[in-house]
Amino acid sequence: MIKHSRLLLFVLCLLSTSVTASDSVSFNRDIRPILSDKCFQCHGPDENTREADLRLDVRKEAVALRDSGQAISPGQPAVSELIKRINHDDPDTRMPPADFERTLTPEQRRLIENWIAQGAVYEQHWALITPQRPALPVVSNKDWSLNAIDNFILRKLQNEGLQPSPPASRERLIRRLSFDLTGLPPTLESVDAFLADDSPNAVEKVIDRLLASESYGEHMATSWLDAARYADTNGYNNDTQRYNWRWRDWVIQAFNRNLPFDQFVTEQLAGDLLPEPSLDQQLATGFNRNHSVTSEGGIIDEEYRLEYVADRVHTTSMVFMALSMQCARCHDHKFDPISQKEYYEFFAFFNQVPETGYHKELTGNPNPVIPAPTPQQNSEIDRLTLELKSLEGEALNQKQLALEEFQKLIPTAMVMRDQAAARETFMLERGDYDKPGAKVEPNVPAAFPPLPEGAPRNRLGLAQWLTSREHPLTARVMVNRLWYQMYGQGIVETVEDFGSQGAWPSHPELLDWLAVEFAEGGWDIKKLLKQIAMSATYQQSPRTTAELLHRDPQNRLLARGPRFRLTAEMLRDQALSVSGLLHTHIGGPSVKPYQPSGLWEEIIVGAEAYSGGGYKQGEGTDLYRRSVYTYWKRTCPPPALNLFDAPEREFCTVRRSRTNTPLQALVLLNDPTFVEAARVLAERAMKEGGDTLESRAAFAFRRVTSRAPAAQELEVLLRVYRDQQARFAAAPAQASELITIGESTPDPALPATDLAAWTTIASMILNLDEAINR
Repeated sequence: MIKHSRLLLFVLCLLSTSVTASDSVSFNRDIRPILSDKCFQCHGPDENTREADLRLDVRKEAVALRDSGQAISPGQPAVSELIKRINHDDPDTRMPPADFERTLTPEQRRLIENWIAQGAVYEQHWALITPQRPALPVVSNKDWSLNAIDNFILRKLQNEGLQPSPPASRERLIRRLSFDLTGLPPTLESVDAFLADDSPNAVEKVIDRLLASESYGEHMATSWLDAARYADTNGYNNDTQRYNWRWRDWVIQAFNRNLPFDQFVTEQLAGDLLPEPSLDQQLATGFNRNHSVTSEGGIIDEEYRLEYVADRVHTTSMVFMALSMQCARCHDHKFDPISQKEYYEFFAFFNQVPETGYHKELTGNPNPVIPAPTPQQNSEIDRLTLELKSLEGEALNQKQLALEEFQKLIPTAMVMRDQAAARETFMLERGDYDKPGAKVEPNVPAAFPPLPEGAPRNRLGLAQWLTSREHPLTARVMVNRLWYQMYGQGIVETVEDFGSQGAWPSHPELLDWLAVEFAEGGWDIKKLLKQIAMSATYQQSPRTTAELLHRDPQNRLLARGPRFRLTAEMLRDQALSVSGLLHTHIGGPSVKPYQPSGLWEEIIVGAEAYSGGGYKQGEGTDLYRRSVYTYWKRTCPPPALNLFDAPEREFCTVRRSRTNTPLQALVLLNDPTFVEAARVLAERAMKEGGDTLESRAAFAFRRVTSRAPAAQELEVLLRVYRDQQARFAAAPAQASELITIGESTPDPALPATDLAAWTTIASMILNLDEAINR
């Protein structure tokens, strides 16, 4: 009986294997990620580190007859050396080697074997193929789809035997839309107006209003500042102050006026090379001057100048192509088809700036710079200049002095500019500044389409190449980043990496459809965001089921609405907004809100002349500006934002991590910004929330969450309020201490113990899971 059971088990295993082997295996989806992760480091594009002269990233070489046989024998896994080696019992013979940090799983071995059995078909990397518009999928539940996006999502759900979730409630939807499009919570007035609007285009009207608000540009700029590594200091050891906020304001205005993305790219990469460039177009080029600059004595000037050029290469390739080209700085790329020579050809585009590696000034902007008056300053200059024409004698002299003094207040901006005589570019051995090799000319990697015909071989030609219809990455990458903004994850999860090490798209046809729609539709960012927001997919409820959590824990199939924690800036701006403290002035120099006492002292190390001294807190409305305007010191970024995963901005960042730590709760409970916001929200509840405890609690709850509390939630709030009121009545000094945190003055007409108790309730609401997630 035991023998028969074993025989039956063996037959079942064979049947299982044969069924699995018949499943179609895709090289791009299934095999390339395995080979890239486990094999390409020794058997990939870099010939200098290639072992056994075996290359597995090119089919012709992988299937070539060798003395030891064929590494890959298409259709014959049993005779393929690759299969023998990855399954070998001897650890000294098995591949990858025993001392290699990455090993193959049984499932990965099975996939490789099945792929070879099916003919070992190679494919060009999907991200290097120019996207073509796919046909819209045919779905059975046509009534659910609101636009083309839904057809792609629904077809995959139906193939998986899943159904989409019901629509989110209107309160939840407007809160989601408001955060995703403006970075701020909705006002109660906008919530009430949406709830009362029973027209068929009610959602569309909300979306259009949010996209038209100035808050939209501020929100969009925040993530772009991460990508462009924007900061208010120069970085490195001394980390001296710079003034490039005019570029930041250009970004905000570019998003608000919906500058087409191809122009957005062109002006930032090469605005100075356009015919008769405007001030704005020159300002835009600050994108590639945002890198760190050193003022340390004793450095080798050329070494650091080349570091700045390399930083531009890495940032440009990451932001617009989601490729990490820096791997090819010292050798041929180990994973992607970019040689070291091609790296330095790309490098040559950015090697023409007349700059030095050493910034000798202790504060200010390293050259090249331009005067960058604000529109208001330009108006004042025009007014003073006009007045000069009607004056003479002493009055004229006085007015000229006034004009000269005013012009001294005009900020400068760091810009790109090519020097008159072209600088030669050389390959650098191992990337070392003092080991030049062969001379190279500006060019793009051969794996991509060539530069457009007639395009100049400078940054303007590079921008034209990036925004050409043939370029396979630019539209895809931006579409994916906007999807990431709206869903908390990209269609390609590795937002920063579309290369061989990156993830396979969850919906590749949808990604291509959106990319073509974006490029052929005028590179219109607002239009694309509206398409996403108007989809039934986006408007689903985020509530999940046990089955969905089991089948799709990361929600890659999008069978439910998106849910994720608010960003650092959103959390702070939400507290300011719901309390009424938020000051909505657009643009201007960076501000210094509340920060921990003694900030910067540890990194100054006595060198105040270099660092600009300790942190000097701002005053008045500077304390309540949106977080996009917060002063950013690279060596010590704002701690409350940094704890919620805002980056240091020393390097380009296009995808923030999301962590959960106890320190985050301490910030939300104790940081002066959040405590003061809770107290001001409490004041509003006492003044505007009605005369009863129930109505006041509901008012505060609704301002934060956009919905009315359930009976049980209201009961908890009132119970805690009564406990806190009794506590503060017994300790009035503690009540006074709590309500005087922050620079704004509490209303003396409100009883201190009551206000302190309501402040505790407001803080409690601001710390709800529903408040810190969207």
